Order: sequence, then C-alpha cells, then structure tokens
Amino acid sequence: MAAGDETLKGSRQLWLYNPMNFSEEQAASFAALKDSGLKVGRAWAAKELFTQLWTYRYEGAARRFFKQWFGWVSRSRLKPLIKVARMLKSHLENLLTYLRHPITNAVTEGLNSKIQMIKSNARGFRSFDNYRIRILFFCGKLNLYPL
Repeated sequence: MAAGDETLKGSRQLWLYNPMNFSEEQAASFAALKDSGLKVGRAWAAKELFTQLWTYRYEGAARRFFKQWFGWVSRSRLKPLIKVARMLKSHLENLLTYLRHPITNAVTEGLNSKIQMIKSNARGFRSFDNYRIRILFFCGKLNLYPL
C-alpha cells in the first residue's frame, strides 16, 4: 500500500471465506489474486493444505503428511507461517491424539460461552443460588411445555 500497490485492497473477506461458497465473480477475482504470486497466496495455500491433516485416519500417514507440510512451510520464507508451523510441530503428539479419539471440547466451550453471557446480561447476582438457578434454567434443556 505504501508503494501505491492496491492489489489486495478489499480482498480480506475472500481470503477468509471457504472457496466452495464463492459466487462466480468472487471465484474469478480470488483465482486471479491467488495466482498473482503474492506472499498471502502462499500462506493461504499452506493453511488450506494443513486442513487435510484432519482427513487422515491413521497416525503414520498423518505424520508423513505433517512432515511434508512442515518441510514445505519451513522453506516458504514466510516468518509468521514458520513460527506457526514450529508451534504445531511442538504440539504434534496432541494433534495426532485426535485421530485416535475424535472428541473435542466444543460442547463445553459452547456451554461456557452461554454461562458467561448469562453472567454478563445479569450484571451480577445477589446470591450464588440465583446464578445457579439461572444457569440450570437456560442450559439445562428443560422441557417446560405443559403435559
């Protein structure tokens, strides 16, 4: 931008969207951006390639894939991407655990988010019992319809 190059101007959402959801116009402009040889294109490609890790069912195959991906990213000369790749490598054993036990804590995080929303909407409770009752009411999936 400082040099007057406005190639990426207004393209932020294209890099964040799933390409499967693009309109024809968006797909054409994204393809042009992606193939323009910019660093952001290489970073996006690395991010998209990494998502394939979750499709593997066997730990050995996933390790081989990660080793290839890590090598490619390490040679990319993109310092922020290399930093992320090193962090992922340090946590590789935990990442591969997902292949053995495909369980996430998404439900727990969702409930925690709902509880935090209840707490902030109330702006404080007079007693813990009131707080607990409100959590049970909103998160307890109670069937309150008359019989």
